Amino acid sequence: MASQPQSPPQTYDELIAVLHARTTTLTRSQRLLADRVMADPEGVAFMTVSELASAVGVNEATVVRFATSLGLEGYPGLTRLCRERLREQAQLLRRYNQLQQLTAEGGDPLERAVALDQANIARTFARINPELWQVAVKAIADGPRVHVMGLRKCHAPAYLLSYLLRMLREEVYTVTGAAGSLTDELRGVQDGDCFVAVSIHRYSAETVKAAAWARSRGAFCLALTDNPSSPLATTADQAFYVDAAGPSVLRSLTAFTSLVQALATGVAQARGHEARSTLLREEELLETFSVYEAREQ
Repeated sequence: MASQPQSPPQTYDELIAVLHARTTTLTRSQRLLADRVMADPEGVAFMTVSELASAVGVNEATVVRFATSLGLEGYPGLTRLCRERLREQAQLLRRYNQLQQLTAEGGDPLERAVALDQANIARTFARINPELWQVAVKAIADGPRVHVMGLRKCHAPAYLLSYLLRMLREEVYTVTGAAGSLTDELRGVQDGDCFVAVSIHRYSAETVKAAAWARSRGAFCLALTDNPSSPLATTADQAFYVDAAGPSVLRSLTAFTSLVQALATGVAQARGHEARSTLLREEELLETFSVYEAREQ
């Protein structure tokens, strides 16, 4: 990592992309610094050179050279990107205070939520490369088996994706790890399968570990996560980044819902007549078991 990049990173996400691209060329000291920057941008944002050097176990000159080699204007350039990241990713207390302030000023939280979700969806889909999108759709449509995992707040979009895919194809599994069964469920992951991992900050440790294990087994790993610094991004063959800004304590999952529905639509188109046959069998079963309330037309 001796030469500077031609185009220095302008945002924290671009910085993370550079670090990921250089993983195999980093020295041990640089690797330690890179790991700290990716794992704790909030902390690095306000550390001095000596504090970061001490925290990682390297000398101050190494920290400065590390920042400069990334094309940044020394260590201040590195902390600037981390501080920008901190502003972008507001923490729980800040979001709660924003909601209180909005209410106190007579603002309408509903209008704020709508505006943020519209922006979340727009930013999420604007980032998607059409060619990579087709690669992901093909992996889901054609893989022998599809395994979808999302825990805690990310269980909802993961379950929705699994539910929709089961209407379009066979061999779709929702990985939940219920009652300590995670290892039993992962045993079914095989070479050539597609493993979809869904997680946003703070990232589920089990989801991260399961995705890494699935890829080691030869599965195509697709991550639906919030930014390139996500631990899922380093594991996945491919990642789509979802904006989740919300007006309150809880982050929004609206863009996740839109994304998984779009993936299911893409799979339906890719499978064509096969998807139609699966849907017909589904309708026959629904009618046979009187799943829905019968109403006279």
